[in-house]
Amino acid sequence: MKPEFCLLLVMAVTPIFAQQVSPERVNSNAISSGDRSSLPAEKIGPDDLLGVSVYDSPELSHPVRVDANGAIRLPMVKQPISVSGLYPAEIEVAISKALVDGNVLVAPLVSVSVLEYRSRPITVMGAVRNPIVFQADAPLTLLDAISRAGGLADNAGPVILLSRPASAAGESAKITQRIPVQSFLNLDEDFANLKLEAGDVIRVPVAGQVYVLGSVKRPGAFSVNDGAESSVMKALAVSGGLDEHPSHVAYIYRVEAGAAGRSEMPIELKKIIDRKAPDVALEADDILYIPTANGRRISSKILETSLAVSLGLGTALLYIYH
Repeated sequence: MKPEFCLLLVMAVTPIFAQQVSPERVNSNAISSGDRSSLPAEKIGPDDLLGVSVYDSPELSHPVRVDANGAIRLPMVKQPISVSGLYPAEIEVAISKALVDGNVLVAPLVSVSVLEYRSRPITVMGAVRNPIVFQADAPLTLLDAISRAGGLADNAGPVILLSRPASAAGESAKITQRIPVQSFLNLDEDFANLKLEAGDVIRVPVAGQVYVLGSVKRPGAFSVNDGAESSVMKALAVSGGLDEHPSHVAYIYRVEAGAAGRSEMPIELKKIIDRKAPDVALEADDILYIPTANGRRISSKILETSLAVSLGLGTALLYIYH
């Protein structure tokens, strides 16, 4: 066979094969992998940044920011293209349709990548080591989010609160799920691997505190997770024990439901220490005040004032009331 004939045969057959290649196949292969963003494909929302590439149309190929209404605009396309809630592959179809309907291109080959997410925030706040807001650009669990925040702080309370936007649940108000910290720390499958969604807010409340003032070595505020687990003896232990010449009688100041101020509860401190009287349970927000044996007892109002000031400036001021 002559070389000139072979060349003519190849030229004649090539258009036939070109017509048999489907647009879908060209669309996925025509754009090199280097043009694709490394961000995983998730549903798109307002303020996300998309990379739009239209084959052989540089005037249509550029980054596009999704507007507040969840739409994008392209040159020569009169109407905005709604993309909110769509995946990148679905947006490719929407853009192709808009270009055809607008008589811009006959058979556009469109590629869409995600350059930046801003519509998928996950917020972790409260008693964590590094409160953080980040974008959920991949499937995430509660354990992932707490880990990004550096883990739970030492003063974390007994529960983790998960609030979810109403739109995600089809409700008119946010939904809050209470997750026991102990179950989370034990890597319970129902809690540690809880799937998060865009817009979730994770809040870790600070544990309740007991305030120990007066004749102790280290006055201050000490965290308690459960009032039944805290007591006068435990409070004395964490505050370094009694200072010199404490009074035999101490006082617990407690906020009672419906009461205007704190109620005062005297306790026989010496008898408790000598094990001649049962230990007394403390509740979150209690003030345990131990006067000196020969000193003037301070009123609960002055104690609360000093406590409020000391929490703003540190515990140094608590030593005033030895």
